[in-house]
Amino acid sequence: MGISEEDGRSGAWRVTVRARGRKSGLPQGGPSRAGGRPLARRGDLRIHGTAGKISCVDDSGRTRWTALCSGVPNAAHLSGGRVLVTTDSLAYTAWGNLGPAVLLDLADGGLIAELRGARGAALGGGRFVLGLEGYDAFDTWAYDRDGTLYDSWRSYGHYVVGTGIRVVETDRNIPTGSRVVRLLPGGTVERGPSLTDPQTPKPLVLTDGTILVLDAGVLRAVGRRLEDTVLAELLAIDPEEAWRYHGALHRAGDEITATITEQHPDRPGEHSHRSWTLTLHRGG
Repeated sequence: MGISEEDGRSGAWRVTVRARGRKSGLPQGGPSRAGGRPLARRGDLRIHGTAGKISCVDDSGRTRWTALCSGVPNAAHLSGGRVLVTTDSLAYTAWGNLGPAVLLDLADGGLIAELRGARGAALGGGRFVLGLEGYDAFDTWAYDRDGTLYDSWRSYGHYVVGTGIRVVETDRNIPTGSRVVRLLPGGTVERGPSLTDPQTPKPLVLTDGTILVLDAGVLRAVGRRLEDTVLAELLAIDPEEAWRYHGALHRAGDEITATITEQHPDRPGEHSHRSWTLTLHRGG
């Protein structure tokens, strides 16, 4: 999903590693979306999703509208008078669990367009970006409030939206060609720092727009101008073995938890995970 950002430089932050841990098995994971929690909200309106259905509910509990869909909603993005909902399919397909992405009128739930994409983000004025990776696709498309395509880029990953659009790319290739990039008008991709992990986890975005990226065991800060700084080298991971490792970042105030799960090279069902607790500091 898209993450908002403001202006910032990567060198404005540093971290201190306070604690380390290692256990067998899968990690507990971060906070998940609790039952009944909305996919998105604006003012007194909340967007909920269940298998085959998208609902808009106000704070009084009244359902404003319900729209049917052919998948299981997993994320929603609001812009202007529109809502973009991405879904998982009800049955396994050639694209795995990818379901349709639907663009709805926020006022009444009317269908504006049915699109294809796995991740989206809201821009201003009822516009959105929507992206997809797999087979020959590694693309991001920009749609207006009527579902009309008006720009596209050869890039895909985690979207960070603010005064522009940055992408922490996830190409799933070994060796990876992923980078942190900026999407410019006319399909131009401004290439920033290279990444080592082909599937970096969802980044954290600080209030000044700095992106924190857990990149194959290295915690990196990338500023809005795409300058990057290494904040901590947590675990040495061979790029050729990156597929066995899956990371996660969570933040609570000035405390960051980084978790890396390792799959055993010969026994896929066996895992171990390491965790680090870090304190985030302002300034050099």
